[in-house]
Amino acid sequence: MTYPASPNDAGTTRVRPDAGQFCAGAVATAIVAALIALVGILICRWTLGIPILAPAGDGAWGNAHSGEYVFGAALIALVAAALLYLLMLGAPSPSMFFSWIMGLLTLAAVVYPFSTSAPLEQKGATAIVNLVLGIAITSLLSAVAARAVRVQRVQHVRRDGVPPSGPPRPGPYDQAPRSYGQAPRPYDPTQPIDTPPSRGQGNWR
Repeated sequence: MTYPASPNDAGTTRVRPDAGQFCAGAVATAIVAALIALVGILICRWTLGIPILAPAGDGAWGNAHSGEYVFGAALIALVAAALLYLLMLGAPSPSMFFSWIMGLLTLAAVVYPFSTSAPLEQKGATAIVNLVLGIAITSLLSAVAARAVRVQRVQHVRRDGVPPSGPPRPGPYDQAPRSYGQAPRPYDPTQPIDTPPSRGQGNWR
C-alpha cells in the first residue's frame, strides 16, 4: 500500500556545513588564537613588565610554559571548531548553543587565574589574555559557521520509490479572465471601421 505525497511537497532545502571551507576556517582560527596568546605574553612580560606564566628572569618570551600556553590556545580553537561542526550537523540553533558554551568556558578561563597564589597583577593580566582569546575564538568560528555552508535540495520519495508528481500549482495568471458586459465583436475586414469625428464635426453616430 502506497501513500501519495502532496504535489506541493516535492522537495525541501537543507543547510549543511561545507567541510572544506569549515576546516580551512578552523585552521585559520587556530593560527589567530596562537598569535593572540603569543602577543599577549609579549605585551605583559616585555611592555608592561608583568611576568606571567614564568619568572621575570626568563626574559620577554618566558620559558616552556609560554610555548604550552600558545599551543594550548591553538588546540582549544580546534576543539571548539569540532564542537561547532557537530552542533551544525544535528542541533537546533547551533549558533546559540555554541555561544553559550564558549561564553561559560571563557568565564571559567577568566576566573581561574584568581584561584592561584600568583600576585594580583599577574592574575589580572592572565585573565585579560584569556578573555581576549575566548572572544576571538567565539567570534571567528561564528563567522566561519555563517559562511561555510551549502544548501542541499532534498527530494521526497514515496514508499514505492517513485518521486511525487502532480499537477503544478496554479500561478497568478493561470485563471480565466473575467468578462464584463458584452463580448467584443470579432474583427471583420469587410466591415467599415468606425472612427470618432474630429472636433467641430458634430456628434458621432
